[in-house]
Amino acid sequence: MNKAVFQGIVDICLTHADRLGWSMQQFSEKRPFSAKSISQLTDIELAVIDQFTIRFSKLQDAMGAKLLPAVLELTREEGDLSTFIDKLNRLEKIGALNSADEWLKLREMRNQFAHDYPDDPEIQSSLLNKAFDMANKLLSTLNHVVHFSANY
Repeated sequence: MNKAVFQGIVDICLTHADRLGWSMQQFSEKRPFSAKSISQLTDIELAVIDQFTIRFSKLQDAMGAKLLPAVLELTREEGDLSTFIDKLNRLEKIGALNSADEWLKLREMRNQFAHDYPDDPEIQSSLLNKAFDMANKLLSTLNHVVHFSANY
């Protein structure tokens, strides 16, 4: 993989990360969320929450589908990496990922966004509190992968 293609993938991830970080900053003083605070959000605040969930999902998807496989290609890792978990384990082994298990938890969080609970502010608040904590891990993971890849 040439450097320009790899950098293009990184740039896409960084754009998602920047917008995810912005949406998180908008709620820095309103956390932790509660059922009451969720039910009192304005339309604009709800739109920012949507931005958060969309950018979390897009970043996690872009990293999983493009960035992590590109790192394996960049590092010329060989062997049977036919399953995604094999790829995650290899990325952890070479130091590109801190934890394959943590990545799977980030993926699980992303999948939880597919389920909408508009009538249950208790579930919404709990999910958002967990997601905001995990978003920091996702951003940290991106930074780690990018710094790791700079050596290649």
